[in-house]
Amino acid sequence: MRIIVDVMGGDKAPDEMVKGVCLAAREYNATYILVGDRTQIERVAEENALDIRRFDIVHTETVITMEDDPLCVVRAKNDSSMATGLRLLAEGEGDAFVSTGNTGALFTGATLIVRKIKGVTRAGIGTVIPFAVPTLLLDTGANVTVTEENLQQFGSMGSVYMRKMYGIAEPRVGLLNNGSESCKGTELQQAAYRLLQEDPDVNFVGNIESNTAVFGGCDVLVADGFAGNIFLKAVEGVGKFMLVKLKDVLYSSTATKLAALTMKKRLTAMKKDMDPQEHGGAPILGISKPVIKAHGSSDAIAFKNAIRQAISYADSGVIYDLAAGAQAFAARKKEEHEKKKQESAETEAEAPAQA
Repeated sequence: MRIIVDVMGGDKAPDEMVKGVCLAAREYNATYILVGDRTQIERVAEENALDIRRFDIVHTETVITMEDDPLCVVRAKNDSSMATGLRLLAEGEGDAFVSTGNTGALFTGATLIVRKIKGVTRAGIGTVIPFAVPTLLLDTGANVTVTEENLQQFGSMGSVYMRKMYGIAEPRVGLLNNGSESCKGTELQQAAYRLLQEDPDVNFVGNIESNTAVFGGCDVLVADGFAGNIFLKAVEGVGKFMLVKLKDVLYSSTATKLAALTMKKRLTAMKKDMDPQEHGGAPILGISKPVIKAHGSSDAIAFKNAIRQAISYADSGVIYDLAAGAQAFAARKKEEHEKKKQESAETEAEAPAQA
């Protein structure tokens, strides 16, 4: 398996990215293509005594920053490390692409360069959150505005992903909302609720509030990218806050310090479970080839885990299942639209007769 890596994106590039690839190379059976400034990559290797001779390096000096417009990936900066890596993936030079770079640019590039799966109306970033049960939140930032049909398809794609990647036979799909009742939310949420409820391929369990999701209310949590991203970052922030407060409590006295020593293994495991960096990157579901978005602040270990996620995603063959699901979804939507069109035509034809 060949993994294409953008080592110039993110807050800690290229140092942590190059280190992360080297860590991945020790653990995972794959070959790597590093895309970025060769001089900087070699500088990182020399400073950290890293052997990068086994990696292919595709040189480019242009970098997309976090402040750049998303469309720059196909316009002003189409020679950037991100754009170059996505083209390599589209051309079949690798099996998956990983980047910590600008989310908007990565999503735009994945959509316009690699292309969506046929039948997918909108791709979305799917992030698995370690709640009481692992929960896929889709979308977590790619689409600020969506339609009810987009949310319905997110439920369908999320179900396929959790079924294939986590072995859940009938993933429970919930709609992120401000109340559990079907009448809650804006017109968008109410319309999406009806579509999800009627979808034969989705095990819809209704609206899910934020506090319910944490305790395993569903396996797939559907949201627009705006609400999903806010929810995700709130969860990450609260998790970090609670760990800090717990540390303060455990180190407040000699007695609590001794108690902490007896619980060290359990506390370390809990910290690891709650750390988003430990769970790899997030796939952009709906793209025809594996594209993984890693956290912008990723260090070497987090980036290694994102590479692990890319290998797992590519190796699973889930994209073939997503493609089959998208074709069925598109066919069903076409049939529904044709039926409505026919009903509308019949209503118009009856109107003059009744007059």
